[in-house]
Amino acid sequence: MTEAQTKTEITFEDFKTEVLNDYKIATISRECSLLGRREVLTGKAKFGIFGDGKEVPQLALAKAFQNGDFRSGYYRDQTFMMAIGQLSIQQFFAGLYGHTDLVHDPMSAGRQMGGHFATHSLDENGNWNNLTQQKNSSADISPTAGQMPRLLGLAQASKIYRNVRGLEDLTKFSNAGNEVAWGTIGNASTSEGLFFETINAAGVLQVPMVMSVWDDEYGISVHARHQTTKENISEILKGFQRDEENNGYEIMTVKGWDYPALVEAYQKAGAIAREQHVPVLIHVNELTQPQGHSTSGSHERYKNAERLAWEAQFDCLAQMRIWLVDNNLATAEELEAIDEQAKKEVLEGKKAAWTAFVSPMKEEQQELVSLLNSIAETSSNKVFIEKYTAELASIKEPIRKDIITTARKVLRLVVKESGQSQLATWITNYTNKIQPKFSSHLFSQSDKTVLGATTVAPTYDESAEEVDARLVLRDNFDAIFNKYPESLIFGEDAGNIGDVNQGLEGMQEKYGELRVADAGIREATILGQGIGMAMRGLRPIAEIQYLDYLLYAIQIMSDDLATLQYRTQGRQKAPLIIRTRGHRLEGIWHSGSPMGMIINAIRGIHVLVPRNMTKAAGFYNTLLETDEPALVVECLNGYRLKEKMPTNLGEFKTPIGVVETIKEGSDITVVSYGSTLRIIEQAAKELLEVGINVEIIDAQSLLPFDVNHDCVKSIAKTNRLLVVDEDVPGGASAYLLQQIIDEQNGYQYLDSQPQTLAAKAHRPSYGTDGDYFSKPSAEDVFEKVYAIMHEAKPELYPSLY
Repeated sequence: MTEAQTKTEITFEDFKTEVLNDYKIATISRECSLLGRREVLTGKAKFGIFGDGKEVPQLALAKAFQNGDFRSGYYRDQTFMMAIGQLSIQQFFAGLYGHTDLVHDPMSAGRQMGGHFATHSLDENGNWNNLTQQKNSSADISPTAGQMPRLLGLAQASKIYRNVRGLEDLTKFSNAGNEVAWGTIGNASTSEGLFFETINAAGVLQVPMVMSVWDDEYGISVHARHQTTKENISEILKGFQRDEENNGYEIMTVKGWDYPALVEAYQKAGAIAREQHVPVLIHVNELTQPQGHSTSGSHERYKNAERLAWEAQFDCLAQMRIWLVDNNLATAEELEAIDEQAKKEVLEGKKAAWTAFVSPMKEEQQELVSLLNSIAETSSNKVFIEKYTAELASIKEPIRKDIITTARKVLRLVVKESGQSQLATWITNYTNKIQPKFSSHLFSQSDKTVLGATTVAPTYDESAEEVDARLVLRDNFDAIFNKYPESLIFGEDAGNIGDVNQGLEGMQEKYGELRVADAGIREATILGQGIGMAMRGLRPIAEIQYLDYLLYAIQIMSDDLATLQYRTQGRQKAPLIIRTRGHRLEGIWHSGSPMGMIINAIRGIHVLVPRNMTKAAGFYNTLLETDEPALVVECLNGYRLKEKMPTNLGEFKTPIGVVETIKEGSDITVVSYGSTLRIIEQAAKELLEVGINVEIIDAQSLLPFDVNHDCVKSIAKTNRLLVVDEDVPGGASAYLLQQIIDEQNGYQYLDSQPQTLAAKAHRPSYGTDGDYFSKPSAEDVFEKVYAIMHEAKPELYPSLY
């Protein structure tokens, strides 16, 4: 694919060549959309959503886009990707077919539907490429406006690199902060709260962000009058326009079919953002969508004849043709020749992509057919095996489901026969080969994975006094900021007052307002700041004030951060640390522990639940030496409790995925985490008085959980299990029970029914009594353990009730 170029001084012939090259790129992109739709409708591809109608403004964007810049867009930017040389025709169709080879589909290796674009920030070993020497696209996601929070962080990274000292050596990530983050979104998606939250935050932060709104008047079938006040996003955002006295945005409007005006607008927007670090909004209106929203339906159903006629006339490619002819840059015949050549190239690229997609599966099909024919010869079920084999062989274009399904069905027919072992081995080898194509890289597979981190215990002076636990955190953060100049923290009240619990006391004064920063009440974009900056080589810690408020950001965590390494097959990463606090407070809104929801929504992010601040500090130290994202939940009622101050601040590391036995016992294993452990410890003392010796295990991390399977080793000794949690019934306690009983095969050592003790199904009521009657108390733990022991040994432990 030819990359769009611009020069500062060019001749007319150079200009003509450049413009005609742009036209060719746009025409190829349009042909890809048209042929792509046919591939879906004929069943070769599952779904299609294309960039037809948006080609010309994307050419203009590509001309202003420079090496080191980042795109955070949505699923209609194929022309832009072609114009910057990052998407070929064959790659476009490979993505449409879902080719699981990263060589063929470098965007996601078949893990996302077509139209979702990414470049490679990492090499095959998970190490950073030089991002300043390439044009970068952060990996797209489908949830509408979900690309916006990340965009904010991508732009803010430039501000950090330009203004924070100590980052001069990080030359592979930034050239003195001169990079622009370019966002794209459809006009209907500007109705989403994430759009407005990001627009506001970027205006406050004054970061180099250029936001393009592709406006074709519709959101699927719903007209703009149902989407946007005044049917005009730039009109209602006029209050953001900067002036001589106030910071804000530069706001531009331009027609999506006007090629020269678009080029001028994007050059101007890029210069303003790059040089002045001012955000720019470009409202690109009067666009069309020739094939409708997607292959799921037809736009003729909801557009009237007048609108369809207007779209045919003001299609951006049609208008570009008129402009080229009117300005003597090409004749109609020359443009027709370009059109014909584009159709030929697209057809050839499509055929090559399809051949590359189906060829490996045909080879796998033939391999299995040959094996089954051989097995059938000696089987008592020869007739039935031959039927399955013939059905598989008759499939002209098999998929892997067809292949493995046939093998597994035949396996049932050869049990206890000579062919069983051979076929079972083939199935196992095939699964081991194919499954990673769909399942790898949920977590890092580099040498910086958290599971490879070395544990370092905290050390203490003999005369060490106990201090408020918050001071351990504070002084450890001090050590972190000194050790890692690329580290920074931000959140509500994190800056000036040093967070609501004083864990950052004095840090802003020492390290400056950019590294220790206050943020507005906008949790989703706090997360987005962290994601974007982490994608550009910084080590951000995004602070969400309370665990309950994580719900504002859970969609971004789940759909973007948690899936990033997975959906790029390990070619992008964002090692963001999310800091929050929770557990055991009083009231509905500040004491929730929705851990079950969290751990099941954010697979791909580690979830760490330290029981005290020394453990929490150790987690931060560990994470900063790894390349994976994590959520750290500090115990909110633990900041004023006393802990000893370690001497090796910034160096001691809490292991991730490793449980800790904090009290040994012989009668029952109790597993829990966080503040609830203190309640269990109190109950254990009281149980010991009646002769019941409890072994207490601190989970420490929920994702991953107990990689060494220490819990089952404890159960092998005690033969009984209770999991205690302050989440709702069926939440994290059910998850932990499943891990121990199912994953660790703990059932085989149990002499009593494994049980859970959770909070009530409702949110906690207000006040101390509300906490007592809503969540497990020491008495609840005592009586639950006692009842288990009563069932086992009623003569020693008579019923309490």
